[in-house]
Amino acid sequence: MTAPQTCAVIAALADAGIVARFVGGCVRDALLGRAIADIDIATPARPEEVIAALEKAGIKPVPTGIEHGTITAVVSTPEPRHFEITTLRRDVETYGRRARVAFDADWAEDAARRDFTINAIYLDPDGTLHDPVGGIADLEARRVRFVGDPRQRIAEDVLRVLRYYRFEARFGGGSGDAAARAACR
Repeated sequence: MTAPQTCAVIAALADAGIVARFVGGCVRDALLGRAIADIDIATPARPEEVIAALEKAGIKPVPTGIEHGTITAVVSTPEPRHFEITTLRRDVETYGRRARVAFDADWAEDAARRDFTINAIYLDPDGTLHDPVGGIADLEARRVRFVGDPRQRIAEDVLRVLRYYRFEARFGGGSGDAAARAACR
């Protein structure tokens, strides 16, 4: 997360006074010492603020999921790289794979709507970790655990059943979470 393209995106946001933290798989994989494929960034800034900051820095913003607060930052030099920057949010209503969201400035509220605790760890650009739901302990224990009630997480998005088993195979210690397994049936 120290590549020049990453630093350029973080600097563009910081120069505009925007607080940003890495989140999700990039943090999880960094903590595990694994290669990082994608970099996701969370921020309390609204999408229009993110777009303005990126444009000012000469970084191309693409509104890939604007209704959910997601802007993709495209940095083309030294080699092309994409970063998803998403406004903190909370689910107002969920139905299947779709959700109506409200933008929020509450990091804990954002973490509460994520799928697994190991994907709800935030990392400041200065290296400070924020772990509102116990994801670091779960990583250390090789435990894949839903954030909150597994049944609710699955009702919000049924594909989380498949993600659970995929993540259990990749990151779990083999015993699995009994509540999660029960909810997946």
